[in-house]
Amino acid sequence: MAVRIKSVNKGSAAEKLGLRSGDTLLSADGNEINDMLDYQFYTSGPSLHLAVQRGGKLEYLQAEKGEYEPFGCEFETYLIDKKHSCANHCMFCFIDQMPKGLRETLYFKDDDERLSFLFGNYITLTNLSEREAERIIKMHISPINISVHTTDPDLRVRMMANKNAGKVLAYLDRFAEAGIQMNFQLVLCRGVNDGAALEKTLEDLCALYPAAASIAAVPSGLTRYRKGLYPLTAYDAQSSREVLEILERWGNRCKEQYGCRLVYPGDEWYLCAGRPIPPHAFYEDYPQLENGVGMWRLFQEEFFEELHAHRPRWPVLPRKMDLVTGTLAAPLIGQAAEALSRRYPQVRLAVHPVRNDFFGGNVSVTGLVTATDIVAQCKGKLKSGHLGVPEVMLRDEKDRFLDDWTIPRLEKALGVKVHLLPCGGGALVRALLGFRLP
Repeated sequence: MAVRIKSVNKGSAAEKLGLRSGDTLLSADGNEINDMLDYQFYTSGPSLHLAVQRGGKLEYLQAEKGEYEPFGCEFETYLIDKKHSCANHCMFCFIDQMPKGLRETLYFKDDDERLSFLFGNYITLTNLSEREAERIIKMHISPINISVHTTDPDLRVRMMANKNAGKVLAYLDRFAEAGIQMNFQLVLCRGVNDGAALEKTLEDLCALYPAAASIAAVPSGLTRYRKGLYPLTAYDAQSSREVLEILERWGNRCKEQYGCRLVYPGDEWYLCAGRPIPPHAFYEDYPQLENGVGMWRLFQEEFFEELHAHRPRWPVLPRKMDLVTGTLAAPLIGQAAEALSRRYPQVRLAVHPVRNDFFGGNVSVTGLVTATDIVAQCKGKLKSGHLGVPEVMLRDEKDRFLDDWTIPRLEKALGVKVHLLPCGGGALVRALLGFRLP
C-alpha cells in the first residue's frame, strides 16, 4: 500500500529531501508504509532509504536526520487510512442501544489496534489480521487494551455474535510470550459471564502475569432502547455484592502472589452494592482510571488535598453557582461542594443531580448526561444565574452535548451563564475558587 503526502513541514528532513504535497511514499528501508504506525516506526532512525513515487515516476532517496526526529510528512488523516470498524454484535453494545437522530459519528464502532496503542481505546482482537498481530510483536507495541469479557471461547462467540471471537483468544498467549503488556476489560452481563464464568476468566487472565498489567470489570450499561436486543437485566445490590466478592478475592490473591492487585472492580459495583469505595492504596497506580476504576476515590483525594492546601492569589469574593452532575456522582459532588462552602462560607454551591431520562435504563454516569435532561430537570430551579457543567458532558471540542445542543443554546434555554468545569478534583477546587463572577 502507498500513502499520499498531504504536506511537508518546513525545515524537516522531508522538506530538505525535496518531498512535497502529492508525492506518494511507498516504503522506508524496504518496509511497506500502510498507516501511521508504519510511518512513525520505520522513519524513526537516523538514516532512511525511501521509495517515493512522484509524477508517475519511481524514485529512490536517502535521508539523514536525528534519531527519533520526526521525518516531517503530514497526511489526510491522523491514521493515514480509515479507522477499522467493529465486526461484532455484542449483546451489551451501548451504541446499539442509542436512540436515532444523534450525530452520525456517535454511531461509529471502532475496533482498531492502532487506536488502542495511540489513544488507549479497547479492542476485541476480532478485527486483527495476522499481519497486524505480527506487527504488534515486531514493533513491540505495548501496552494494548483488550476487551475480553470471557475466556470461554464458546461463550465469547455467543456474547459477541462473531464466529472468530473464541479463536482470537490465542493472541493473548502469543502477546504474553512476546512481552507485550495487556490491560484487560470485562464488561459483565448479569447471569451470562459472571459467577463461574468470571472465576474461570480471572484464572486464565491472572495466569498471564506479568504480561497481564491490569484487569478491570464493569457492569454492562443498559438503556431503554433495547427493543429487539438480547434480554439483559441490570445488576442490583445483591448481585453486585456477589460480583465484588469474586473480584476482591482474586485481587487479594494476586496481591499476595504477585505483589500487585491486578484485578480492579469498577466504582459502580461498590455504589450499587451500597459498600464504601476502597481507600487510595487499593488502586495502587490507578491503571484503569479511564475505565471508571478508582475515579471516585482519586477525585476525592485530589479535591480535599487541594482544598486544604490551596492559597488563592486574591481574596475569594462572595459568589453563588449551581452545579449539575449525573446521579452516580451526585453524592460525591455534594460532599465536595459542602466541604468547599464550609471552608469558604462566601462560596455557595447548589448541586443538581440530573437523572438520565434521555437514555434511561441504568445509565447514571455524568459523561452521558444530555442538555435535554438538564433543561427538563433544572429549569426554574437555578437561582445563581451561573451553571457549572462538567466538561465530560461535552465532546472533545467542548462545544456540543450528546444530544447536539450547544452551550449558547443551553444558556438561552435556562437564562444562565454556563461555566465548563474540569473533572479532576484538584482542578475543580482551583476553578471554583478562581472564577470571577459578577
